[in-house]
Amino acid sequence: MTATRERARARATNQRMAEFIELWIIGAPEQVTTLVRLAMDSGQLVYASPPTAVGNGDPRIRRYLRLRNRYPN
Repeated sequence: MTATRERARARATNQRMAEFIELWIIGAPEQVTTLVRLAMDSGQLVYASPPTAVGNGDPRIRRYLRLRNRYPN
């Protein structure tokens, strides 16, 4: 019984993880803003971290995005 329950839980977890794509994007602020806006408008954006400077005089920023793997219904 326990093995069956563990297999069912593992399968459900894998299916949930397959629903999302997680990535870091790095670029000029206007490029990153455009990408985030497109993801938001398409309904795929689940989470976007606050912008973080790359540092060392580099004007680019980075953001972590979590996107739905499929378009919402």
